[in-house]
Amino acid sequence: MHRTRSAKIVATLGPSSSTKERLAEMFTAGADVFRLNFSHGSHADHRERFQIIRDLEKERGRPIGIMADLQGPKLRVGRFANGKATLVPGAPFRLDLDKTIGDSRRASLPHPEIFAALSPGMDLLLDDGKFRLRVMACHSLSVDTEVVIGGDLSDYKGVNVPTAVLDLSPLTDKDRRDLSYALDLGTDWVALSFVQRPEDVAEVRKLIGGRAGVLVKLEKPSAIERLDAIVELADAVMVARGDLGVELAPEDVPGIQKRIIRLCRETGKPVVVATQMLESMIRSPTPTRAEASDVATAVYDGADAVMLSAETAAGSYPVEAVAMMDRIISRVERDPLYRRILEAEPLRLEATAADAITMAARQCAKTVLATTIVTFTSTGSTTFRAARERPEVPILSLTPSVSTARRLAMVWGVHPVETEDLNSFGDMVSKGVEIAKREGFAEPGDRLVITAGVPFGTPGATNILRIAWAD
Repeated sequence: MHRTRSAKIVATLGPSSSTKERLAEMFTAGADVFRLNFSHGSHADHRERFQIIRDLEKERGRPIGIMADLQGPKLRVGRFANGKATLVPGAPFRLDLDKTIGDSRRASLPHPEIFAALSPGMDLLLDDGKFRLRVMACHSLSVDTEVVIGGDLSDYKGVNVPTAVLDLSPLTDKDRRDLSYALDLGTDWVALSFVQRPEDVAEVRKLIGGRAGVLVKLEKPSAIERLDAIVELADAVMVARGDLGVELAPEDVPGIQKRIIRLCRETGKPVVVATQMLESMIRSPTPTRAEASDVATAVYDGADAVMLSAETAAGSYPVEAVAMMDRIISRVERDPLYRRILEAEPLRLEATAADAITMAARQCAKTVLATTIVTFTSTGSTTFRAARERPEVPILSLTPSVSTARRLAMVWGVHPVETEDLNSFGDMVSKGVEIAKREGFAEPGDRLVITAGVPFGTPGATNILRIAWAD
């Protein structure tokens, strides 16, 4: 079984999608990667879902990616008398470290790191931006603000500080426990929340030690300011439009999304677009036309994958949401404009043999009317570079590493297959032809373009290209 589209689908698991039957339906409908959201559920819940996915993988004979999404620091106000307080525009409001019950004049904010980063004139956003407070005076243990946008603020609502870099690690104690557990399970990708600077990514890379790919969620304005350095350190990137849309003006988000996707394509890093893609399908069997257009835009821009969150985790129509996303992607990729948009601006090439070969492979496949490009890779780097070119034919990626195959399940246009280690390029050609026919990518007489790096096992050493015929 292989997909007939290139962009991939990431589906979040939760109460609506945790049974063996439902997971199988979602995979059949088009899910390529499953996300375990460690903001919710117990370790036992995640283990059960993980095992169902791995059993499904064996049953279907196709690698399935699993993403562990860490919660990250959650900055929240404390409790109020009667569960809420009314904030009046223009009125003073104090935030402090006192854990006593709050009222319309003050509230507990048990995060001294925030106070240390504030200065007069800055804004604080509460409850996903529904409330806005302007900082008037700062103290070591409190901050005095003026209510700009008010209303009834209830217990434990989130706090965002869009214009400050906080002295906070992206990993809480809970995240460190969750990360250790996820790595022991064998997850393929670790999604990192609350990234503010490149040092945050380096910290987590050191802890992971190559046991999983590091996917950086871009949701802070400070991360956008240092985008190039963060993308360089990441293995993959997610445009996390939920928090990003809170801390930035809504009109800024579409352009930033396009900028991130373009940079990831330039650097050969997979990029996922997430949050509110088919939001109405949490309760409705069909999306709005605006949502369908939103998904389509990400695909036209060249994103590797699009992600469903609450739609599949807690919604009433998880299978239908996946199927709808599959239909939208497929329709976009059949549009003649899609290819013209992808190729409108040529990518910058590095002066390496790998980029020369992968670019040539794409052109050869088009010229000789090949049915697929076959790559052989140990770490995935050869295939990442091939996918960066966005060829017009599928990429059949052969790898002796099952973990590499599972990571590649999230990459644009890639059909990963685990195979035995090969000793020569000749073995690879014969094995590539054999698997291409077996997997439905070639029939006798079809041409294939094959790339690899010699010596085998050397990351990024793509230096051979051959055109082969299926016999």
